[in-house]
Amino acid sequence: MGLTLFRYFLFFLGLTFFGLGNAIAVKVKFLGLHPWEVLNMALFQRFGWTIGTWSVICGLFLVLVSLVVDPKYINVGTFLNALLIGPIMDFFLRLNILPHATQYLWINLLILLAGIIITGIGGGMYVAAGIGAGPRDGFMLAISDKTGLSVSRARIIVESIVLVIGYILGGPVFIVTFLYTFIQSPIFQQSFKAFQMFLNTLERKKKDHISANL
Repeated sequence: MGLTLFRYFLFFLGLTFFGLGNAIAVKVKFLGLHPWEVLNMALFQRFGWTIGTWSVICGLFLVLVSLVVDPKYINVGTFLNALLIGPIMDFFLRLNILPHATQYLWINLLILLAGIIITGIGGGMYVAAGIGAGPRDGFMLAISDKTGLSVSRARIIVESIVLVIGYILGGPVFIVTFLYTFIQSPIFQQSFKAFQMFLNTLERKKKDHISANL
């Protein structure tokens, strides 16, 4: 029971980091955003509401599509991810405590890099918790299963389509947009491995403790 609660704690902490990282990146959005955030920003600029609200709408839409295509990747964690990251992002943006863009390119790049790093750590954290895939990841996996495409190829195709739609709607696309995945993925992988190893260690200790008391 204790380990399950800790997994949920890690999951929610990861979502918080993910939302915070996205919010930081938005502060220097003119350098480029991740394709999904390009779309969310474009929808916000064109139709109003908030970036986080559009993140929730897009996330729930992907959940519904995934339920039709292949529901096995959808669970409680998927819904929590879709519903919470957007509001967390809006929360940090409303606090007005995040670093703002400056006239110096190198400072703006450092701000964006900080956002990417925090997002990567948060992503690895909530995935390692094992509560469930995010709506975008679940959608990629469902598309991969149904089409026979590799997950990486399905991701490239889907995110390219999302990026084009976001760009047409006026979203911020720049050089970092095309480098985002290459920068963030290694950070995500290292974070995922570290937290998964930590959870596996806790699991082994729990089993050893139970065995010792039998």
